[in-house]
Amino acid sequence: MADEKNQEKKIIVDEDWKNKAQKEKEVLKEKDEVKDETGQHEHELPAGDFNALVSLLATQAMFALGLITTEKGKEPPKDLKLAKFHIDILDSLEQKTKGNLTEQEQTFLSTTLTQLRMAFVEMSK
Repeated sequence: MADEKNQEKKIIVDEDWKNKAQKEKEVLKEKDEVKDETGQHEHELPAGDFNALVSLLATQAMFALGLITTEKGKEPPKDLKLAKFHIDILDSLEQKTKGNLTEQEQTFLSTTLTQLRMAFVEMSK
């Protein structure tokens, strides 16, 4: 029993797993190094769908509300007029697409609008 405690635990690493992990790491590194024709790094973009449009406008509103910062430790600037503009665009989008969205799209849009409106009221105080 004492001998078992004194023995070091051995970890057995499967060489195939190790090689596969290394290959995946190399593929990811190559993808990171791929540049487009302008010399900038390529990266995956989300699908250009309705949810992406809502997210884009919501992000702009959150940035204008000062909820998103670009510099650590620095108070983000607030522009309530610009935030209201983006919220109004989302509201207009909701009115114009009423009855034409999937349940998931409608829920996403209305939830986003509710959260942005509440944040706007809070930031306006």
